Amino acid sequence: MGRFKPFSTEKVAEKAILVGVDRGVGSWTCEDSLAELERLAQTDGAEVVFTLTQRLDKPVPKTFIGKGKVEELVGYVRRLDADVVIFDDELTPSQQSNLEREVGEPVKIIDRTALILDIFGEHARTHEGRLQVQLAQLQYVLPRLRGMWSHLVGEQTRGGIGGRFGQGESQLEVDRRLVRGRISVLKKELQELEKRRGVQSKARWDSGIYRVALVGYTNAGKSTLLNQLTGAGVYAKDELFATLDPTTRSFDLAEGRKITLTDTVGFIQKLPTTLVEAFKSTLSEVRAADLLLLVVDASDPRRQDELDAVVSILSDIGAEGIRRLIVLNKADLLTQDELRSIAAAYPEAVMISARDGKGIDSLLYRIGREASQGDETLTVLVPYEKGLLLKMVHERCQVMREQYVDGGLLATVKASERMRLTLDPYRVADSGDEAG
Repeated sequence: MGRFKPFSTEKVAEKAILVGVDRGVGSWTCEDSLAELERLAQTDGAEVVFTLTQRLDKPVPKTFIGKGKVEELVGYVRRLDADVVIFDDELTPSQQSNLEREVGEPVKIIDRTALILDIFGEHARTHEGRLQVQLAQLQYVLPRLRGMWSHLVGEQTRGGIGGRFGQGESQLEVDRRLVRGRISVLKKELQELEKRRGVQSKARWDSGIYRVALVGYTNAGKSTLLNQLTGAGVYAKDELFATLDPTTRSFDLAEGRKITLTDTVGFIQKLPTTLVEAFKSTLSEVRAADLLLLVVDASDPRRQDELDAVVSILSDIGAEGIRRLIVLNKADLLTQDELRSIAAAYPEAVMISARDGKGIDSLLYRIGREASQGDETLTVLVPYEKGLLLKMVHERCQVMREQYVDGGLLATVKASERMRLTLDPYRVADSGDEAG
């Protein structure tokens, strides 16, 4: 034996107590919402040791839960040696401050919004993603800077859940004026990135490429589906918010038409408004799509509630008018009876398993059908010197027949409205010309 005892360097999970208020309203039960909160806490590295609930018509202004429940909470914190208390709804700065005073140091009091922001801070990989998360975190922390969030702004050694706010940003150690200044800088930088994204999006529009975006509840399997369709190699894991940054890949449909497919950040019920605002530039990829694939975890009993939450957020970001197709994923986890029942409940949806590839051919057929909506059949003669246009004809159109003649490529194609505008100057009369 040496002089020093060996010790473990393994990260110890923080002990968390969850608190929820059952108001008897909304499609999500208190139990279901707290089950999701537990998954969020586990994603952020916590061990949930107890769950406390109270039935109230409305939250108590001072401490969110009643005085007796606060005393009960304090007792459980002491007995279970809890490190953090997580509320399922957003707390006001004063409620948070009062609860911290009642529970006492060093226990942290955070809410669902803070937890989600913390997870985003851990999972953001790109420069833009980190900027968006920092902005949302700073906007959330700003009204809480009056000492009540000292564990976030002054004690860097504590870490853990809620401890990654404003990573690397010493501005949080000073006053509101500097935080507001940092918020302003982040907003300007994100606006520049949004302009750049807008230029790229316009270029894709001008090119005539059909754009598809994957949207859905977190952990519905969007990244797995992107990988299945395009071989993108995107990180996909069975955890909430495994990927935050949008990924766009292109691939060819069987008919030869090239399309782009974009994976986007997963949605969740009670998604913080600060996050929706901060991620506007990323979510612009959704608004610019021609078709939205609403990916749903068919094996989740809360699938309709999750779908409703996604549809609500799409409305919030101005994407409610875009054509959409429901994709029921994880069919491999269902029994035959469940498959029949769910298929009957969603007759227009496509049932797939992104993991093993079942149903993918049916999905591609439906995407192709959507992509060809409004297509018109026309015959064009494209000169050989128009190399880029020749390439676009083969990539952006469905070529019905083609012939190489003296003047160039004589082709009869099915073309979208965007491609028809491009090809109009080269249009020629043909007996096969008809609307299609």
